[in-house]
Amino acid sequence: MAEATLPWLEKYRPTLIDDIVGNEEAVARLHAMAAEGSMPNLIFAGPPGTGKTTSVMCLARALLGGDAELMKEAVLELNASDERGIDVVRNKVKIFAQKKVTLPPGRHKVIILDEADSMTGASQQALRRTMEIYSATTRFALACNQSTKIIEPIQSRCAIVRFTKLSDEEVVERLLHVCRCEKVAYVDDGLEAVVFTSDGDMRQALNNLQATHSGFGLINAQNVFKVCDQPHPAHVNAMLTAALEGKVDDAYALLASLFETGYSATDVITTLFRIAKSYEAPEFVKLEMIKEIGTCHMRIVEGLGTLLQMSGLLGRISMIKEKDSCL
Repeated sequence: MAEATLPWLEKYRPTLIDDIVGNEEAVARLHAMAAEGSMPNLIFAGPPGTGKTTSVMCLARALLGGDAELMKEAVLELNASDERGIDVVRNKVKIFAQKKVTLPPGRHKVIILDEADSMTGASQQALRRTMEIYSATTRFALACNQSTKIIEPIQSRCAIVRFTKLSDEEVVERLLHVCRCEKVAYVDDGLEAVVFTSDGDMRQALNNLQATHSGFGLINAQNVFKVCDQPHPAHVNAMLTAALEGKVDDAYALLASLFETGYSATDVITTLFRIAKSYEAPEFVKLEMIKEIGTCHMRIVEGLGTLLQMSGLLGRISMIKEKDSCL
């Protein structure tokens, strides 16, 4: 694929451990492994878009001296989109583990299993035996969102490297770098909007930036929220403020307008929670507000995503101030 048509996500994907953004502790561990020249079996656990798969590839590249041909020979990557039942572990993974590859002294072949938490229980059971048999020549790196979905026998054979969501500052720094390289026209509130919609997910941030640039040319808040199709935070913030001030009718009118626009209860509650986290209010009010939003979110996930359910939430939020004054 020509570089001009590459998604920015791929074009600016780090190739060296030093280029990985955020998660300094995890990156420091990778540096130590690269310096020693060996890696144990690893589980990379954390939210989407935080650099787990990229980090594995960077580590493999560092261990193999950056040789592209050797990477093709000595690294096998299987994604969640590939069939990864027990037959694949018995055949494809096992055949690769048995394959003879000439490597520098002390180096190993690397098998990367992306989205490993979506592997079946039977394939994970088959994998643990394969990990033991070929431990002399092959190392396994499993990337997953939740390490608890990996069976314990595999967890005990691996070192776990945990990733967290990227901070706003880290995402902004990378976005500015891409904007300079691609000569993207932007305003500050546009980048703030991209960061807000990504919620610590670098993949989402770069995709939103490119989609807005392709669609409108200028990165501003209005264009970003049009492309990402999320409720505007200012609208949700006004709704929350009205509810806290006891103006339930005003808050309901703002909520109804969001539903009429076509947003689902999940869209609204997700944005509402992120606004509530940074809302300036006394601690008791903030905690009660988040508790009510969390309870409502649970009901929505169970299938009760109606306007009535959300209206009830606004009513309960409007009563928080009364509780506060009674204490």
